[in-house]
Amino acid sequence: MPQMNFSTFLVQISEALREEKGPELAYLLKPLEEHGKSLVKEFRNPTRQSLSYYEGSMESPWDEIAIQYVLVVNHCAKRRAIEAFKEECTLVSMFFRYFGNNSGWTLPALFSILRDLRDLAFDADLEARHKGQGGTENMEHAARVISKAFSICITDRTSAYGESRKWGIYYVVGLILKSYFRVKRISLAKNILRAIDANPDIPPLSSYPRSHQVGCIFVLPIIRLIRSQVSYRYYIGMLSFLNEDFAKASMAEQELTLAFYNCHVEAHNNQQILRGHMPSRELLSRFPMLDDLYAPFIAAIKSGNIRSYDSTLEHFERRLVDLNLYLTMERAREISIRGLFRKVWVASQKGTRMPVSLFHSALQIAGLDVPSEEAECLVANMIFKGYMRGYISHEKQTVVLANTNAFPRLADRASPYTVL
Repeated sequence: MPQMNFSTFLVQISEALREEKGPELAYLLKPLEEHGKSLVKEFRNPTRQSLSYYEGSMESPWDEIAIQYVLVVNHCAKRRAIEAFKEECTLVSMFFRYFGNNSGWTLPALFSILRDLRDLAFDADLEARHKGQGGTENMEHAARVISKAFSICITDRTSAYGESRKWGIYYVVGLILKSYFRVKRISLAKNILRAIDANPDIPPLSSYPRSHQVGCIFVLPIIRLIRSQVSYRYYIGMLSFLNEDFAKASMAEQELTLAFYNCHVEAHNNQQILRGHMPSRELLSRFPMLDDLYAPFIAAIKSGNIRSYDSTLEHFERRLVDLNLYLTMERAREISIRGLFRKVWVASQKGTRMPVSLFHSALQIAGLDVPSEEAECLVANMIFKGYMRGYISHEKQTVVLANTNAFPRLADRASPYTVL
């Protein structure tokens, strides 16, 4: 694009508004595009006061939004992330004044500025931490601002069905949930999900499609429509998973599976989710990052090598914490213990009566220096959680195992939580 001055910028915004061109408006408000760099060169060191000359040059609040845009791109160009984020917050608030009184053709612009807001919040937090000034305050503030967009979308009562702002709900929710996950404030998601459940007039999620089957006047890029559905399904599945909502465990798996198969074919990072079953080599070979992370855990589980599992858990601790998976993988350690106990059972010719001391010795050989009482407790947990079938005679210090299927397949074992 050739060099753009501010007057041309105002004209192009006016044309996009007049012709209701959402994608063009979204592009004009992106802070890192070439036209933004041109405006930085034109004004050098702009301030709100120096740009006040342009107030009233077009309909409100767009004269203010255009001026605010120049302030944002100026801070971005000079890599002042904290200032850029603050100015973007103001821009978004100004946009809400217009968005709340217009129909869904403005959604592409909303999506664009909210994504930029989230990205600038992330950069601002990095800058703040580098300066020793904070942690996640900017991202938390971004989540609150994005939540206002959710409220504006969900309360649209006047627009025609095909033009409703409600078509932006799930995309905006995906941005909110991603922000909550980023700042480890997952519990805040409950308010958003309750609001969705309390509004039965929201179009069904299945209507946010993989095609342009929504009869809208405005046209959204197909991948963005897919993303809104995939993101929502992904976060719903993850919330059930992380909250240990075992009653919804199967639903969570369905949501994650739907997210996986509806994900865009080129979105390799987003496809890297697992369903909870032991992944095959063929699957892991498709995702090298997952192979690097999970292959050592899988090897430790299959061999019953608890020491290897513990060292792998320690090695990948930071990475697992960032993925919200550390506690899950820590709990999965018991599968490695199950593998060790099964090896003891096989070495004992699959007998049905085995002294607790055998399991105690196996744990010590595996590098776990635990007393015999703790060994007995670990066996009891294996039985309770369905990894082993049998019972313990505490008086005789004997483990009595079932004649058949003493160690059920992991995928087949009954969950102990279904009876709670």
